[in-house]
Amino acid sequence: MSVKQPNVDIDQNNEEVQESVSIGRALKGKQQKIVAFTGILLSGFAVYVNSFINMQEIYRNVLFLALLFVLAFLLYPATKKGANNRFTTVDIILTIASIAGSVYILLFYTTIHVDRMSQAVTMDYIFAGITVVLLLEAARRTLGLFIPLLTSLAIIYAVFGPYFPGIFGHAGFSFERLLYRVYMTTEGIYGLTLSIASTYIVIFILFGAFLSVSGASKLFNDLAIAIAGQRRGGPAQVAVLSSALTGSLNGSAVANVATTGAFTIPLMKQIGLKPRYAAAVEATASTGGMMMPPIMGAAAFIMAGFLGVSYSVIVLAAIIPTFLYFVALVLAIDLEAKKHGLKGMSKDSIPQVWQVMKERGVLLLPIIIVISTLLMGYTPLFAGFAGIISVIIASWLTKDKETRVTFAKIGTAFIDGAKSTIQVGIACASIGIIIAVVTMSGLGSAIAYNVLSISSGMLWVALLLVMITCIVLSMGLPSTALYIVVAVTAAPALVEAGVNPIAAHFFVFWFGALSNITPPVALASYTAAGIARADAMKTSWTSVRLALPGFIIPFMIAYNPTMVMQPESGSVQVVAVAITIITSVLGVFALAVALTNYFSTDLVVLERLLFFASSLLLVSSGLLTNALGVFIMAVTLTLHILRVKKKKRCNREPVSPRRVNNGKGKQQEKRSFES
Repeated sequence: MSVKQPNVDIDQNNEEVQESVSIGRALKGKQQKIVAFTGILLSGFAVYVNSFINMQEIYRNVLFLALLFVLAFLLYPATKKGANNRFTTVDIILTIASIAGSVYILLFYTTIHVDRMSQAVTMDYIFAGITVVLLLEAARRTLGLFIPLLTSLAIIYAVFGPYFPGIFGHAGFSFERLLYRVYMTTEGIYGLTLSIASTYIVIFILFGAFLSVSGASKLFNDLAIAIAGQRRGGPAQVAVLSSALTGSLNGSAVANVATTGAFTIPLMKQIGLKPRYAAAVEATASTGGMMMPPIMGAAAFIMAGFLGVSYSVIVLAAIIPTFLYFVALVLAIDLEAKKHGLKGMSKDSIPQVWQVMKERGVLLLPIIIVISTLLMGYTPLFAGFAGIISVIIASWLTKDKETRVTFAKIGTAFIDGAKSTIQVGIACASIGIIIAVVTMSGLGSAIAYNVLSISSGMLWVALLLVMITCIVLSMGLPSTALYIVVAVTAAPALVEAGVNPIAAHFFVFWFGALSNITPPVALASYTAAGIARADAMKTSWTSVRLALPGFIIPFMIAYNPTMVMQPESGSVQVVAVAITIITSVLGVFALAVALTNYFSTDLVVLERLLFFASSLLLVSSGLLTNALGVFIMAVTLTLHILRVKKKKRCNREPVSPRRVNNGKGKQQEKRSFES
């Protein structure tokens, strides 16, 4: 049984939003075939070098970036008003130049480091300069101005270090030395971040593309509707579930909003939710998808590489915080629906869970296989390949012929996967320059020193400063790019302040992700507002209100590493983890009640203040504060329920008789009852 689509017109504004997040030009004919061939070549290359041969890192990264350059310049126009259905002469010139820059280092890398003993010549610097400029232009086309601007500032900082004031000043580096570092070594453009993109990230993007062509996204939507559709505010709960399931794979809150939101937002409006609120629910849920294990938009792999821990450690660390985030969101939605008396979807439009599972449930098998292999200690590459193969096999085990992954669909998955890799890959290459500058200049240590100096040893001040830094630096970036930026610049400050390293990296990643709904550059909120025809800024502030527990969770992580399975000493204690989960759930419940200003009825001011106070006490790590929080919440909840019962009882009691005029000059008694 398939889900009936809502009888709601998706407006032109929605179409514009979807177009804005689509990948590149709408090409036709030979030009479309050129891009398709390049996409298949990129995906095929990724599969080949990560499975059948052992290619040296520098050569793999150079070839990978060369193919990304071709796709970036051919698919993305130079300006928004540029040619949207064809290549231009400038695009072709830039493509050829980028290939030349890649081929040069490919041919002369050994010559530079072996024959010339790492001594560069003029021609080396020329091609290095060309490649850096082309990378900045590719980043501008695919990612907007922020990343190339940040990269350019890093270059300026490296060269003109002596002119910067105080602790931020350094000896400075010649332009030649910088070019050598970022182009001719594996510590810049072709460094760690691009290595992760050319291995783990591209394979898992391909895994997501194969899931998509098999129809798994329809399974996610149908399953979410079957589970939550009939609940009060059901479509909003559906938005949370479907966005959580898909967000972990695609890693982009904006893309998540555009895909799942096109279906869930009209449904939410249909049951009576205000457009602004419906858009905020979708934006907040899609942002949470970026933090959702096991993939976390591929940020999990980068985090594991930065911290030098196994992937399973990162996945386990993400479980409790993400669980709390979505619990808080579901509670807030449920209370809002209860407050306004909203119903769920009609029963005839909702499939049965068993029916959905019967039709396409086998498509969940690849996700189970991926998670299982990762947690069993296999490498992410092995898990990714196992996932892709299991998608193909599972697609042929369903009764629905539409799910079957044919050769044509494999080609489509290769092309879609390659297109989805462009932004992440270009971002990783660009940020390689920033990492090189930070390492050379000691900028990370300078930021850490200043944060510690300003905070004067007060951890909460340091956390606030880092929070603001992360939100500003992450505006408009996908999960992998934003994590790399904040991990390099902000995380060292928290580690220096004494925060557990894993907790510190989760703190900065979390706030980087929340930048998608935080004004003024709240791209996920703005995209959702476009679909819902709502005010963009008001939608953004509503998203912040819904996600407020998400703004508190990172502070909980910093003060209580047990949240990320990292106790301050010894091994993880089951009792400690259980207490943390229980008190945290109670805390986000109290916060949701306070923010919604409703439980059984509207709260009075004192009740709202007490619920808020108890939430803060419950999310702290001390047993005494937790006990006090439970006591305050229990007392407040009891008083609230008693007040509601008393009010209902009074409403049922008759009011004293009063005289009314019957219109003929006579008085008569009439009993009135309050409804």
